[in-house]
Amino acid sequence: MRETVRWRNAVFAVFFAMGFGFASLAARFPTARDMLDISVDQLGLALLGISVGSITGLATASHVIARLGTRVVMVTGASVIGVGLCVAGWGVEARSMAILIAGLLVTGLATGIADVAMNLSGAANERAIGRAIMPVFHAFFSIGTVAGAGYGALGEATGIGIGPQMTVYLVLVVGLAAVVRPHLVQQPIQAEDHVGFRERLSVWTDARTWLIGGLVLGMALTEGSANDWLTLLMVDGHDFDEVGAALAFALFLTAMTAGRLAGVPLIERFGRVAMLRATASLAAVGLVLVIVVDDQVVALIGTAMWGLGASLGFPIGMSAAADDARMATARVGAVATIGYVAFLAGPPLLGFLGEHLGLRDAMWVVLAFVVLSLLTSAVARERGTASAAPDPAAEVRP
Repeated sequence: MRETVRWRNAVFAVFFAMGFGFASLAARFPTARDMLDISVDQLGLALLGISVGSITGLATASHVIARLGTRVVMVTGASVIGVGLCVAGWGVEARSMAILIAGLLVTGLATGIADVAMNLSGAANERAIGRAIMPVFHAFFSIGTVAGAGYGALGEATGIGIGPQMTVYLVLVVGLAAVVRPHLVQQPIQAEDHVGFRERLSVWTDARTWLIGGLVLGMALTEGSANDWLTLLMVDGHDFDEVGAALAFALFLTAMTAGRLAGVPLIERFGRVAMLRATASLAAVGLVLVIVVDDQVVALIGTAMWGLGASLGFPIGMSAAADDARMATARVGAVATIGYVAFLAGPPLLGFLGEHLGLRDAMWVVLAFVVLSLLTSAVARERGTASAAPDPAAEVRP
């Protein structure tokens, strides 16, 4: 059990590091836009780089993990993400869109592969412990984003360059990867050792994969749109200054973290479906307040509700995708790929609409996807296989 707890804590640390990196860059998007002298839709196209990289990574993730195992993928992926974000930061410093996009492509590629490994490792640890703790793993990602947003706000307040800021992150994440590596359990799960290439692809013909994917797609856009656009939305749509916008972003992330930390006992008491419906409804109300009401205080209240509402969709979707332990790697990879379409299409779509209609009106698209998640929430209902693996030693390879 002690080894399982160390494994859990190591996965917590990886989720934290992943959240910290991108949020520290995203918090400074208004400054990056001004330094590069680009429009909102041009920034959206730049962010498409991370989305294209992520989709490419996700498409190959199950095969890479089957060959290398989750431990190698997680620690290598975290380090490569640090490199990519560092390159992106220095691209802003150099006023070069090409360098920025190159850094975001590298970041996205590593994120796509590492994201599946993180969720697979978290789902296996969840089964080993015997509790629905996936939201806590994602809470650590959110805690990382809160810390990253604060780091970005500190960079704004002190005037430190985005390049130096991301260089510090690179050093920290490489060091963290070295520390946690011995405590991560090497996977894939033994039950998947005899799942071949064609069988892994067969999950794409299963309707449940697509329904869970639709759920994750809607909630990924709900979360991702705030990660990409909330700071600019607050600057351009609600007249916040850059520091205030970064702090509003931190408020969103804090609310999302609180929702994920509270999610475990609530899911255990009320079930996945009820909590999905409750949080998606909360996100919808928060979005309406941000879109419709001009008052800054109301916008902040809506931002907090938006964050709470976005908190449980993605982790519950990942748990549902991993219910069948034998096909967990393939299905988690497929569901994550569908979900990441939100990150592929979201930045350019919302950037285009934001440039022509304003970012506040662009958020109506996000609201529509929240409704999609509400309509598909029943697919996440608990299945008997979710807790059918009592012995972690029987599930994973040391």
